[in-house]
Amino acid sequence: MLHDRVLVKVDQNEGERRTSGGLLIPANAKMGKRLAWAQVVAVGQNVRTVEPGDRVLFDPEDRGEVEVRGVDYILLRERDIHAVAAERLQDGDGATGLYL
Repeated sequence: MLHDRVLVKVDQNEGERRTSGGLLIPANAKMGKRLAWAQVVAVGQNVRTVEPGDRVLFDPEDRGEVEVRGVDYILLRERDIHAVAAERLQDGDGATGLYL
């Protein structure tokens, strides 16, 4: 990975989803702008806020898709990440582990 690039793998398929009320939303339903969570796989040498293994929140419209050895990944810039969720960010003071 070069510069400020972050390679991530999306947590879930973009297929059918269920709401908290139990309603099934089909994969082809038109949704409003929604951010997505992904697992960080690799980072460039200039990335400062995330590490491999962290979960990040990003806008699916601002992404570049790449296939490496048959596995689909998404390539982001560090500035395109909206939030980071990691156990290393939690401290004993009741923090959520989110870095926004």
